[in-house]
Amino acid sequence: MPLTAPVPVVAAVLLDRDGRVLVAQRPPHKHLALKWEFPGGKVDAGESPEAALVRELREELGIAAEIVRPLPHFQHDYGTVVIDMIPFICRLAVDSAAPHPHEHVALRWVAPAHLREVDLAAADLPVVAALL
Repeated sequence: MPLTAPVPVVAAVLLDRDGRVLVAQRPPHKHLALKWEFPGGKVDAGESPEAALVRELREELGIAAEIVRPLPHFQHDYGTVVIDMIPFICRLAVDSAAPHPHEHVALRWVAPAHLREVDLAAADLPVVAALL
């Protein structure tokens, strides 16, 4: 286990009107290439997790999101880095644009019951368990 402090990371379980969840596919040149994940990212120093998530969703997907409620947070050890995963259930703001993959290769809406069939990054699996 690395000796550095866990990296705080936020993730959005973004729900559409039909109750489906948005997952995003990582680019082939990044860590966890082509794995699917819940959109989100690192929390900057001095930033609240909620503000970080709203910022990340704007940057990654071009959307305005509203946080509905938090899910339990946990730590995940990738071997080279430990992340402190801080997930939230979210929805699109009424005036938001539709999600667009600015930093991912694809987006997909998935029924929650089918999330376990998606090739998700390991750190996202506990989020699925908390959701279901």
